Amino acid sequence: MLTLPRATRHAPPTALVAAAVSFLLAACGGGDAGSGAAGASGDLVITGFSTPESVLHDPTSDVYLVSNINGAPLDKDGNGFISRVSPDGEVLDLHWIDGAADGVTLNAPKGMAIQDGTLYVADIDCLRLFDSETGAHKDDICLEHATFLNDVAPGGNGTVFFTDMGMKAGPEDLEPAGSDAVYRLIDDDRVVAVKKDAAMGGPNGIAVGSLGIMVVTMGSGEVFRLTADGDRTNVMPKSQRQLDGIEMLPDGGFLMSSWGDRCVYRIGGDGKVSKVVTDVDGPADIGYDATRNRVLVPLFNGNEVRVHPLG
Repeated sequence: MLTLPRATRHAPPTALVAAAVSFLLAACGGGDAGSGAAGASGDLVITGFSTPESVLHDPTSDVYLVSNINGAPLDKDGNGFISRVSPDGEVLDLHWIDGAADGVTLNAPKGMAIQDGTLYVADIDCLRLFDSETGAHKDDICLEHATFLNDVAPGGNGTVFFTDMGMKAGPEDLEPAGSDAVYRLIDDDRVVAVKKDAAMGGPNGIAVGSLGIMVVTMGSGEVFRLTADGDRTNVMPKSQRQLDGIEMLPDGGFLMSSWGDRCVYRIGGDGKVSKVVTDVDGPADIGYDATRNRVLVPLFNGNEVRVHPLG
């Protein structure tokens, strides 16, 4: 059985409880303590993308990877791509991994993770595996009943976790498919459901760290954590915040992006809640550059990436 940090087997830390209280107060009209809005002095704005959904810092190569849906999030059109960008904002290779290339299938790439030299990419109903250094295709792992694979997180010990937001195309827009789930991939050949429940609220972003398996939801706007056996602990209540990405921080806290509030929240290890990036349209699956202490914000509707230094 997979062994996760001790925090997954106990009640939420005091700081998380404090964070939940602070978050509720903020939801009731409390002020925001922030370090500045996106586009303010010190932010780096990188343009030229096509429906960017996720940004990932690869510390080994020291580059930012950007997944580009390049169209609608459920279209199997073969035109998705992944870009390589330097930390100073230079687009090194816009179509580094290209769904239009021979031998590559990439339709609507979303969340990404790197573990043991492999880049994992969520792509509708499949995980696409590539060499993280060269971009060469390695494998495709497809799930028969998945509808909207969204984010991926390394879990160590040969395990990768990923989410299914449980949405499908409807007559006019996306609608629930009932496939909401958190899965784990073991040794790149076996997929196990950690938790599968149509009432999960549209699990979107996922991160694994000292707090356990942390999940934010788009539909219900809540935060919860899971044990490896699927036991759920609610961390933050339901809301209209439409949460997308989540990243763990060295202080024991985390970052999360909110479409509903047009911002990126920081939940400190001490439970303090602040908005570190504000007034952005469609902040999707954020990344974190631990080397430079930066949050990387793909703007789904703006075709750009904001790089914001954290204080």
